[in-house]
Amino acid sequence: MPAPSIAVIGVPGLKEVAPGDNLGELIVQALGGAGLRAEDGDIFVVTQKIVSKAEGRVVQLDSIEPSAAARAWAAAHHKDARVLEVILRESRRIVRMDHGVLIAETRHGFVCANAGVDASNAPAGTVTLLPEDPDRSAQRLQAYLENAFGVRLAVVVSDTFGRPWREGVVNVAVGVAGVAPLLDYRGQPDNQGRPMQVTVVAVADELAAAAELVMQKTRRIPVAFVRGYDYQAAAGSGRELLRPPEQDLFR
Repeated sequence: MPAPSIAVIGVPGLKEVAPGDNLGELIVQALGGAGLRAEDGDIFVVTQKIVSKAEGRVVQLDSIEPSAAARAWAAAHHKDARVLEVILRESRRIVRMDHGVLIAETRHGFVCANAGVDASNAPAGTVTLLPEDPDRSAQRLQAYLENAFGVRLAVVVSDTFGRPWREGVVNVAVGVAGVAPLLDYRGQPDNQGRPMQVTVVAVADELAAAAELVMQKTRRIPVAFVRGYDYQAAAGSGRELLRPPEQDLFR
């Protein structure tokens, strides 16, 4: 039996993305410029930041009038009250505000720092927001790229989240199209013949994390693709990765 392997390939040369850009077209152009071409079964991982930019999910901070609550918390923790106001507007629920850290549940159901509001790699005086519907964003990119290359593809829209019980941040999937985001081993026998009872692997998150190894934060490579992974094709949805509140011991 050949040793299983996958390849994770970054796509260089993507131009700076602006609101209204056709992101699928830009990815195709970058692939061509790098001498790359999509093959059947490739899984594209695209950072949330460029998806948000293309979709116009960029806020000019000069247009924001902070609320009294945003001003008070910002003053106490030496933050920009305008950014705090944007975070509050993007939040369904504030999970924790302490030591200058704000953890929020977004309208999508993600629990993350600052409700996904981010100033990194954004034009000066602006912040970016998460896409309105990351799954729809992934579906649109999947359809465009499949049509452009004439092959079956999957797309994962990724973002960087912290973790409550471990140091460091990791890329996770916020939008999914074309791949089952979870691989359920429950009921299958382990190596000792005992049926597994709880093992469900977050495949889409693992794909996102693997892609970040070639993207990195300073390389200006916001797109990568994974080749050679034998995944379960499905419509997919990032919502499948959200743990129901009644089962979440960390909220």
